[in-house]
Amino acid sequence: MITVQFTVRPGQGDASGFDMGDMVVAGNSGTADSAGHVPDQGMMIYLSVVQLLDSLGDFLRGNARVLSFTGADTSFSLVVRRTKDGLSVACKDGVIARTTVPELTSAVLRATEDLGPALPPEDPVASDWEAALAAFRPLVPSSKG
Repeated sequence: MITVQFTVRPGQGDASGFDMGDMVVAGNSGTADSAGHVPDQGMMIYLSVVQLLDSLGDFLRGNARVLSFTGADTSFSLVVRRTKDGLSVACKDGVIARTTVPELTSAVLRATEDLGPALPPEDPVASDWEAALAAFRPLVPSSKG
């Protein structure tokens, strides 16, 4: 099992594509959380989610064995590996979860939809957000593409 959560840090004013936020990925073997670290591992959350959707989508459509993801303006990172049984998701501390493509894509889509769309249409990141989400949705079983 794997869960993913994206949050915007409070007190930043009106929603912006450059807002700082956090990412939590939890599985049966551990949790990776960008919050509460020194130095801070918070990230530009909307840009990081766009980057995650794009890179994970490319990884799943291709034949690479490993995806290394680092959020925007942070040192927080995840590594997704293909295994004989599906996928493993790890952070610097080790494997967080062994999962399947449908389970991972569903968790990422759910977290993305829970976070947005909070951006105003004129925000420079809003069109990237929509494009990344539209390209990622077909990878998720039973989601509307």
